[in-house]
Amino acid sequence: MIISHNRGRGKKVHLLIDGEYMITTDIDFWAEKYIKDGSEITEEQWNDLVDAINYKKAIDKCYDLLSRRDHSTKELRAKLLRTIDEKNAERAIERMTELGYLDDEKYAIALLHYLTETKKMSKSFVKQEMYKRGVPSDIISDLLYDYEFDNESAIIDLLLTKYRNKLQAENGREKVIAALMRKGFSYSDIKAAFYKLENDEIDG
Repeated sequence: MIISHNRGRGKKVHLLIDGEYMITTDIDFWAEKYIKDGSEITEEQWNDLVDAINYKKAIDKCYDLLSRRDHSTKELRAKLLRTIDEKNAERAIERMTELGYLDDEKYAIALLHYLTETKKMSKSFVKQEMYKRGVPSDIISDLLYDYEFDNESAIIDLLLTKYRNKLQAENGREKVIAALMRKGFSYSDIKAAFYKLENDEIDG
């Protein structure tokens, strides 16, 4: 097996075996692992090199995804497996966990506060959204068990902001109530929120 390389666009380097294209890496990695063109390598050496290239791709993909937003382990794994082999995806996930960049519990806590305080979601919707984003069920159960949901306040906030103008429309109240119930809020909480709002019983 004779190895050689061609420079690609930007920082890309294409590796060839016996003149046939096999895989692409970047110039920094190739400078570190450099093997002189025309060198003969064994199949084992080639497999080790490919494995190292794929691991670096997995690590780079993790940094790219996690720099945009936090992910659950399950969510990150699913995205890695679209382009990375399972072994190197798992190795990269383990490395991100070791570095503290991947932590399901911390992610779940931050997500819980975002969904309740910013998005004003009901408990049932929070549970659905956390599960959809790959948070482990035991973490969801523990967090929701300890967290005190103030559904009435969340509904009042929505009535004063998102649904303020809709309430003025024809049949607006009925439509808003229906929308709130679709968000997982109970009719009793919605009714109580309307009562407080209409009778100026809002704290602060």
